[in-house]
Amino acid sequence: MGKIILTGDRPTGQLHLGHYVGSLRRRVSLQDSGEYDEIFIMIADAQALTDNADNPEKIRQSILEVATDYLAVGLDPEQTTILIQSQIPELFELTTYYLNLVTVARLERNPTVKSEIKTREFNQSVPVGFFTYPISQAADITAFQATTVPVGEDQAPMLEQTREIVHKFNTVYGETLVMPNILLPEKKLWARLPGTDGKAKMSKSLGNCIYLAESAAEVKKKVMSMYTDPNHIRVSDPGRVEGNVVFTYLDAFAADEHFQTLWPDYANLSELKAHYRRGGLGDVKVKKFLNRVLEIELDPIRQRRAEWSGRIPEIVEILKVGTAKAREKAAETLQAVKEAMQIDYFGDNYLGNNF
Repeated sequence: MGKIILTGDRPTGQLHLGHYVGSLRRRVSLQDSGEYDEIFIMIADAQALTDNADNPEKIRQSILEVATDYLAVGLDPEQTTILIQSQIPELFELTTYYLNLVTVARLERNPTVKSEIKTREFNQSVPVGFFTYPISQAADITAFQATTVPVGEDQAPMLEQTREIVHKFNTVYGETLVMPNILLPEKKLWARLPGTDGKAKMSKSLGNCIYLAESAAEVKKKVMSMYTDPNHIRVSDPGRVEGNVVFTYLDAFAADEHFQTLWPDYANLSELKAHYRRGGLGDVKVKKFLNRVLEIELDPIRQRRAEWSGRIPEIVEILKVGTAKAREKAAETLQAVKEAMQIDYFGDNYLGNNF
């Protein structure tokens, strides 16, 4: 059996630096590593509709935005299959069968579900589709026979639920589904980049994002207004690096070579942090350095995005081809599931052979 990756995003707007650090950058690395036989990246529009059912236009418009961001960061449709979730009906049939393998009590204990319900302030008005999306996610993962699922630590309970469903199905109906393994970020910091305002999460709704599609001027404006150490009032004051968003971003993006070319006063980030901690280094200088580092990272993405934005018909074709390929894979899995459950009633005259 080959090594297969499944991952994806909910299309609720353009992707931002949090997505880039948390997943996109690594997806490109995994794609280019040559270690995997197949990589499926899903635009999870059906999942996005579970809490946006009253605004499907938002989801529809975001699909192309997300696809364009994928291509801009370097995902290659020749190596990576990009698909749209809602266009693969086999996923929803699999979800129906898996629903019978999970209890309500188990879903209520899922930490990710509990956290997301609290974040969205659903209280007692949780849409059923949203409540059961761990089961839908299990259908997505197993449909493509994924052996590896790259996620952040906050999504680990979701994968654990998938593994439980796979175990239960295989125990009841025989070895059919592939057991997936989690692939966590290489560094905990990269699991979730904080917002520019210092909030723990970069979020569209909080307005604290830096988007991949933003201009150099927009990025600079946001960097220069970033939250730092509130007690670092004068340049001479000692500053705190911990919890300082500017240094968190530098941890994620700055390399030794950036210092060699942009700020040779320091050999590396450790030296810069030491100076900031002892005082004598102003926030403006550090922010200007961060902005230049981000420009090195974002400018090629911005250029590729501008090119792809003028080739929308090609993007649509990429999505069509990728979705068709993904549907073939999902159909294979669904057929195996129905045979294991003995509900492939018309296969080889199954019903007739029982008389």
